Amino acid sequence: MAERERVRLGIVVSEFNYDITYLMLQRALAHARFLGAEVAYVVKAPGAYDIPFLVRRLLEKDDVDAVVALGAIITGATKHDEVIAHQVARKLMDLSVEYGKPVALGVSGPGMNRLQALERVDEYARRAVEAAVKLARRARELERRSYEAEGRTVEVE
Repeated sequence: MAERERVRLGIVVSEFNYDITYLMLQRALAHARFLGAEVAYVVKAPGAYDIPFLVRRLLEKDDVDAVVALGAIITGATKHDEVIAHQVARKLMDLSVEYGKPVALGVSGPGMNRLQALERVDEYARRAVEAAVKLARRARELERRSYEAEGRTVEVE
């Protein structure tokens, strides 16, 4: 794969519910390899709430093209899971826009139990990696091309 097409990923994974997030991390690493992406960093956050702090640090690095956030927010006796999930998702979106680099949401929840979280391991991890890689590649392609130069509608897939 050409150097310009290689995507270097950072992955931030929550240690909270690590029996689930460890599996997510393994699926994410395997899918990154399958897509031809290179995982440059894997950073563990204590919990999902802490993920945005480390995502920001990775986005500041020149050798990171996109970041994948992995976590599992399991419901408890209160609505604490909803507060955490909504705030994490919002902050990750804000960081992506602020830094102009993709941040893919691979955080499952809220409102799920442990069994539901286990059922979603593969789907959330793979989709997040795929989104990060696609967005990074498409952003590069969009940067290289222009309507003015091509004289027609530019399609980036």
